[in-house]
Amino acid sequence: MLVYPSGIDLSSRALRHLSGVLAGHRRRIGSRWRRLICGCQALLVLAHLRCGDTYARLAAGFRIGIATAYRYIREAVNLLAALAPTLKQAMTSVRKKAYVMLDGTVLPIDRLAADRPYYSGKKKHHGMNVQVLADPAGRLIRASDALPGATHDLTAARAHGIPAALAADDIKCWADKAYQGAGPAIRVPIRGKHLRGWRRRHNRDHTKIRSLGERAMAILKSWPLLRKLRCSTTRITAVVRAVVALELAS
Repeated sequence: MLVYPSGIDLSSRALRHLSGVLAGHRRRIGSRWRRLICGCQALLVLAHLRCGDTYARLAAGFRIGIATAYRYIREAVNLLAALAPTLKQAMTSVRKKAYVMLDGTVLPIDRLAADRPYYSGKKKHHGMNVQVLADPAGRLIRASDALPGATHDLTAARAHGIPAALAADDIKCWADKAYQGAGPAIRVPIRGKHLRGWRRRHNRDHTKIRSLGERAMAILKSWPLLRKLRCSTTRITAVVRAVVALELAS
């Protein structure tokens, strides 16, 4: 197999952060020797998460076995996922904000047509539903656990306890029409196709505010691995959390 140098469109801060996390983990478990030093393992993981490279290609490029590449990536992803903010931590952070924005996305996965729980009728493909909280500037605050793509956004938000947490802390939240009936804390546009007067102005202003939240979605989808997930559905939550932890640290 031919090997060639390549680049990753991430800052060196992400590499240093992940290297430090890995170094601390190795000290805690008393790891004496590895095929790759912490910096190289961090680079391996970032290449997988950011570029979506397969284990076979990464193993060849770093001159290690495929099983070793898998173990190194899984180890680092789990460590990063543990650093992602919980809902309670996110609520502590958003108390300082004027408001937050809530939106859901369906991350595509490689499931068969028979896997109905993962098929999103709205998106017309198989995927996993992730609920995203963003601040007024569109910066990512938190991404929820991944649920099967057939799950409605409102059902997913309630399953994660997001509306209840927002209401308990009296935090204002803007969301789209999918969250109708979510509770008093979540503001949604007025339903209807031919609105006039103040209703039309209300929806226009609501859309202007909520449009900034699309930046948080764009941040997630800028990671090619999340554009077509080929791992087990049980691992997707850890992968999403790892990406969020890297974004918040960089």
